[in-house]
Amino acid sequence: MFDFWALPHQLPPKGNWRSWVVMGGRGAGKTRAGSEWVRSIVEGDMPLDEGRARRVALVGETFDQVRDVMVFGDSGILACSPPDRKPEWQSTRRRLVWPNGAIAEAHSASSPEHMRGPQFDAAWVDELGCAAIDKGTNQPNKFLDPKSSESALPHYSNGQRDDYLQMQYLRAYYGFFADEENNPVSPVYGGPMVDMSRAYIWAWDARPWPDFPSNLGVWSDGGNHVTGHWLTGRTSVIPLDHVVGEICERVGLMEYDVSALHGVVRGYNLDSFDTPRAALQPLMIALGFDAIERSGVLVFRNRGDAEEIGVAAEEYVLPEGEGAVIEQIRAPEPEVVGEVRLGYVEAEGEFVARVADARFPHDGSADVTQNDLPLALTEAEAKAIAERWLAEARVARDSVSVTVPPSRPDVQAGDLARLTDAQGVETLYRVDRIEDRGARQLEAVRVERQVYTPSAAVHSVGEIRPFAVPVPVTAQFMDLPLLTGDEVPHAPHIAVTASPWPGGAAVYSSSEDSGYTLNTVVENPSRLGVLTSPLRSGQAGLWQRDVTVRVELPGAPLSSVAMLDVLNGANVAAIGDGSSDNWEIIQFANAQLVGPNTYELSELLRGQAGSDGLIPDIWPAGARFVMIDGTPQQIDLAQSARDLARHYRVGPSLRPYDDPSFRHYVEAFQGVGLRPYAPAHLRAVAEGTDLHVSWIRRTRLDGDSWASVEVPLGEDTELYEIRVIRDGALLRDLQTSSPGWTYSGAQQNSDGASGAFEIHVAQISLRFGPGLFARIEING
Repeated sequence: MFDFWALPHQLPPKGNWRSWVVMGGRGAGKTRAGSEWVRSIVEGDMPLDEGRARRVALVGETFDQVRDVMVFGDSGILACSPPDRKPEWQSTRRRLVWPNGAIAEAHSASSPEHMRGPQFDAAWVDELGCAAIDKGTNQPNKFLDPKSSESALPHYSNGQRDDYLQMQYLRAYYGFFADEENNPVSPVYGGPMVDMSRAYIWAWDARPWPDFPSNLGVWSDGGNHVTGHWLTGRTSVIPLDHVVGEICERVGLMEYDVSALHGVVRGYNLDSFDTPRAALQPLMIALGFDAIERSGVLVFRNRGDAEEIGVAAEEYVLPEGEGAVIEQIRAPEPEVVGEVRLGYVEAEGEFVARVADARFPHDGSADVTQNDLPLALTEAEAKAIAERWLAEARVARDSVSVTVPPSRPDVQAGDLARLTDAQGVETLYRVDRIEDRGARQLEAVRVERQVYTPSAAVHSVGEIRPFAVPVPVTAQFMDLPLLTGDEVPHAPHIAVTASPWPGGAAVYSSSEDSGYTLNTVVENPSRLGVLTSPLRSGQAGLWQRDVTVRVELPGAPLSSVAMLDVLNGANVAAIGDGSSDNWEIIQFANAQLVGPNTYELSELLRGQAGSDGLIPDIWPAGARFVMIDGTPQQIDLAQSARDLARHYRVGPSLRPYDDPSFRHYVEAFQGVGLRPYAPAHLRAVAEGTDLHVSWIRRTRLDGDSWASVEVPLGEDTELYEIRVIRDGALLRDLQTSSPGWTYSGAQQNSDGASGAFEIHVAQISLRFGPGLFARIEING
């Protein structure tokens, strides 16, 4: 009957075969398929008739697993057998006996030698596998899955990820059965008792790596991969001892011992093999192991695994010359590292550069050390390394120098020595240097074993971003005034857009068209568009109620806001001609959709943020329009690089800067955020033949508060430049430190300022120079 309704994968293959592997997830019917197959080979046509097999082995990870799943399980042999064919379970002998005399014996994989005696006709074997979790070998069948009722930790496990343990589990199995003493060759069929070429490991996932497990939006079980049984994504991981051994042999160093090394290497970018030290040092620093010479052999071992040697205080001897029996040294506080930043390559995901950070909480030390490792690491591994470095640096502040007699040759460089000071306090030190001149002078630094115990870091799957189409991006550099006051005053902004958006845009910069370095990464697209109708000049600081302008703006839609929201900073945009420094800041209250991606803007405020001096007679159709909504961001620019032409390449962040999708720009920026505003209320009053000119200064910093008596100066000193111009010719140019000036009749006669002329006034910044000029016409 089972053959009638069984699924195709539950039926044994046709023909002559030796091994049949049933692959499937939980609920696929693997146990039922195994039970029915055993019944089909041990049962005959009638209950007492002999079948094709008389002795069957039931093999699982443990005996309990065989009994609870294969025998008594919901889909086990007893549950599948009809009453007249149901076998008897003999618990003392751990076997099933059928009415026709066939026998199925239960065996544990941990005791394979028990299977040597009986001559089995067939075997039903559970899968081989171990979760990548701490102490997973205690119970290899245990796993963590919040959605499963069987989710559980192995005995005594702390639940942390451990790829090395999973690797060692498989190496132990394959190593055991590779030995002919453990796996003899049959004289009958010429093959080993256990054919490991037909061994199958649980589990390999058919879903493409690294999209599984990283794409949690598609596969919700991706998070289980971190500590699960999966081999997917882990087969490229290499044991640390193999990597170190290969490096030694490549440089001709054959006398080495890596038997005490533990750990894995996910990826290591090694530029050259000039010397063993240069090749091994990044690994030693990152993974915490030492190289020690012992009798001509270079021995490698993990720092946390070194044995301790005790040295009592009464064994110390007085060094030659003057000095103390034991000299203890502590590094000064300024030398203490307060923060460690570690650069690495993400091991699971997109293999991009990442930075891990570790710092002591509430620590006042400002010393920061940053190191880049040529290693592929998971986020949790990188975090653990950074934390270990930080802790090691703190502990290693304490060092000691002590001399022991020649009778202590057992203390050698690289050993952990527990030394006792004059107060009887024992402290653990690592011996770094020994001077053997009769008496043996030891130099050591303090260590703590707990430093090498990784913290309970939260492991997560790698990050996979959507595929980035290598399309060029449109970038607009904008040297803008201060809008919030929190910006870097001299740094320009960049707005970037593309369709489709490549997931991010990278900005590379250089002083010449080569040797580019990454400047900024823009994560979100800006809204860039153009005017589709002209915008004529308007007065700054007043609502333009009868003026409208139309803009074409793809991307997120515009929305209308209340006038009070506009006064609080909503709906800010920049209009410009495409150059980096000619931008008028406007705001609008109403935005009405009048066509596809086309809006009519009304209730305008012109010349905001001191840009009133840039309002032209007309902004023509086609002028650039950029929403200042937080997506345009500032790039890095040294203050000394103001007004200097620099080269920029902008393109998709997942592509190199020499990719054809990158566009080249050459820009020089004034640092408009430093530019003073044009003075307000410029007036000229005739007093006889003299002309008295006055104005009111404005500020670019903190000028919106109603509580202050006067707006802040915003500059180092109060200084103004005055220019007298007639028909484009400069008649007089001077500076004054007060907001007023008298143009005497004698000066006018001397300058030839008869008829109509203009007076221009600008505030001066010592860092920027003259700001925008206010202008008044004098009609003589």
